[in-house]
Amino acid sequence: MYIQKKIKTVLVFFLLLASHFVQAAIYQSHHLQGNQLQLQTDEYSVVLSFKSEGSVEVVYQKAGLKQLPSFALAAPEQQLAAMLSEQPQQLEFASKDLKVRIDKAPFRLSYYRGNELVLAEEKGFFAHETLRGFRFALQDDEKLLGTGQRVVGMDRRGQRLPLYNKASYGYTTEAQQMYFGLPAVLSSKKYLVLFDNSANGFVDLGKTEKDVLQFEAAAGRTSYIVMAAATYPKLIEQYVTVTGKQPLPPRWAFGNFASRFGYRTEAETRAIVDKFASEDFPLDAVVLDLYWFGPDIQGHMGNLAWDKKAFPNPKGMISDFKAKGVNTILITEPFVLSTSKRWDEAVQANALAQDLAGKAKTFDFYFGNTGLVDVFSTQGTAWFEGIYNELADYGVAGWWGDLGEPEVHPSDTIHSIGTADEIHNAYGHRWAELLYQNRLAQQPTQRPMIMMRSGFAGSQRFGMIPWTGDVSRSWDGLKPQVELSLQMGLLGMAYTHSDLGGFAGGEVFDKEMYIRWLQYGVFQPVYRPHAQEQIAPEPVLHDKETKDILREYVKLRYRMLPYNYTLAYQNSSTGMPLMRPLFFENEADTSLITNKDSYLWGDAFLVTPVTAAGVKSVSVKLPQGAWFDYWTGKVYQGGQTIQQPTDLTTLPVLVRAGSFVPMVPAVQSLKDYSSRQLELHYYHDQSVTTARGQMYEDDGVSPDSLQSRQYELLSFSAMANHNNLALELNRTGLGYAGMPKQREVTLVVHQWVKPAKVLVGSQSLKWVNSESELVAGAAWFDEAKQQVRVKLNWEQVKLKVALQ
Repeated sequence: MYIQKKIKTVLVFFLLLASHFVQAAIYQSHHLQGNQLQLQTDEYSVVLSFKSEGSVEVVYQKAGLKQLPSFALAAPEQQLAAMLSEQPQQLEFASKDLKVRIDKAPFRLSYYRGNELVLAEEKGFFAHETLRGFRFALQDDEKLLGTGQRVVGMDRRGQRLPLYNKASYGYTTEAQQMYFGLPAVLSSKKYLVLFDNSANGFVDLGKTEKDVLQFEAAAGRTSYIVMAAATYPKLIEQYVTVTGKQPLPPRWAFGNFASRFGYRTEAETRAIVDKFASEDFPLDAVVLDLYWFGPDIQGHMGNLAWDKKAFPNPKGMISDFKAKGVNTILITEPFVLSTSKRWDEAVQANALAQDLAGKAKTFDFYFGNTGLVDVFSTQGTAWFEGIYNELADYGVAGWWGDLGEPEVHPSDTIHSIGTADEIHNAYGHRWAELLYQNRLAQQPTQRPMIMMRSGFAGSQRFGMIPWTGDVSRSWDGLKPQVELSLQMGLLGMAYTHSDLGGFAGGEVFDKEMYIRWLQYGVFQPVYRPHAQEQIAPEPVLHDKETKDILREYVKLRYRMLPYNYTLAYQNSSTGMPLMRPLFFENEADTSLITNKDSYLWGDAFLVTPVTAAGVKSVSVKLPQGAWFDYWTGKVYQGGQTIQQPTDLTTLPVLVRAGSFVPMVPAVQSLKDYSSRQLELHYYHDQSVTTARGQMYEDDGVSPDSLQSRQYELLSFSAMANHNNLALELNRTGLGYAGMPKQREVTLVVHQWVKPAKVLVGSQSLKWVNSESELVAGAAWFDEAKQQVRVKLNWEQVKLKVALQ
């Protein structure tokens, strides 16, 4: 009996083993065609092609399985050559920086950076009638980031997250599903896997099975892209090389916005613009929510034409604003209500998605009975573009695309390329694309400014500026904003920002919370307070103390424009986000990945927003090096956790020793921006012997400034030796229209004792006794702040300054 049981057990084991191999695909053949490796198994075909030196696209194709075009890839036709080698049991397909090992039986793909395994398929590809996807093996110690907007913590391993863009009204400290999901996962093992699939699905980051990363979708493209690099910034650069780089926004987009839900009349809008000027608050944009095309919330969406009773002279209003340096941004939505003035026009143009009978699909949602523009069809695109052309004729400078998840999207809605569930997550992406291309075609000398609430992997290449949706107007709404922006910035969406002050709810003005949120906004990609109107979102409509505190922060935002604009240049060049996580500072310390309280604004600033009432100090984990309290000048040594003091007037901000921070005088509008008067701060510490910085300048308008090299790049360096400090200022680039031929530079060296002399070139400068006496060719020592201030004219390409 024992032997029979033993034989039965062994037989069951071999049957299970056999069934495992029956289920696994077996390699049959391969063919290298140009720079594509085409593989055939007994179940499906696979095509591999390198998209950069560190990234490879993998496309699985199974007979009868519908495929959609790539939405993620910036240029699918761009492919790199790679080397192929064969051994009896495996193939290797490799670029300079990434190697794919193909096991033949069972068929499986593994990815190596050098000799290090970074990622391997587990089951790999699977496809059933209503479910398809991929399975990868996870290593025990790896942490996982990505997947877009979620409030679940920075390390997202152990989560099962929906991939279906969906509104999350009034969210606070927990939200698994939000406006802008991204089907991409970034690992602490320095790889990134992007699933190029727009359909309704899930990504399981070791929730169901702790050692398996699984992507699953109801339909869509069966493709993924693996990227690997030696550092996180280089990994992000691989990602934007493949999915597209963010074009530079217009310079005015870095200014202050007046925005609310919403301005109801032309008179009200004019009054608020005038209020900013009279209260001495800089202003560069005014945003009109849905009242510009209707007198109330419901029944008018889709009109997309001025309500002339409320806005009798929109062209004149916009022109008057423009003369003041204030740009007008209009909200538009993709929904056309059956009660709207354009319904018949949209139906006749065949611009709307269809129902199963082939007619314009209608459904009910909060705003009324509606149809949805089919942005994937040529007819829908042409109709929508016509509206944007009409509105641009009024002088509109910026575009706000709202509800583009789409917020309501019945699964039986049929678009020109597929069902709602197949393309849902790419809807906002395609909408941004048509708007971006339309604006460039119609206004080729202007950079488009496009705010969108939802999109897909690669949406950054259409200039998309996302925000974090209808956040609760509360401390709990403020708390997750750093996490949301950091996660989006890791995957290309570097301009992700929040409605400053919070949007949803709130019946009583919380002054402290409001001030803290708007202080944080200075070190955020876009400065746009926005909220429901029962409490004014605009700082100019609050009490004197609130205005006095925030006026200085808004002006600081304007003074920092050279620094902030340089961050934009770095982002457009390499994908480096403007807001950067602390784990960039020490990539070997994976415990830093979970930090969502502090972040780096560029390389120079370490910011810790205050997210609770009554806070007198914040805990800050300092990276290595020396750090200056921005407000007091106190120096902290890095590699420790400090308690940084704060009060209602001071956002906790530190500056890295060795940083160059260029600043200019604040202006009322960035139309008057100039760097002719430049204040260049250098934060010296004896621990820093060499340092470098840069500043990017162009005309702030031209879409092709980077491609045509119509810009100037200012570079700064410092070398300290005992009691001597040598600084060098240099200028390179072809230049641009309006570029200053000469700059009056005030060089501010922090934490330096009074030198015996200051030399510019070989010329010794004279000392003066007060700041008011400081003129070009002179120096002043501020004993109270331990600062040396040097004023000089910078005209030649290179300028050398020595403090001896």
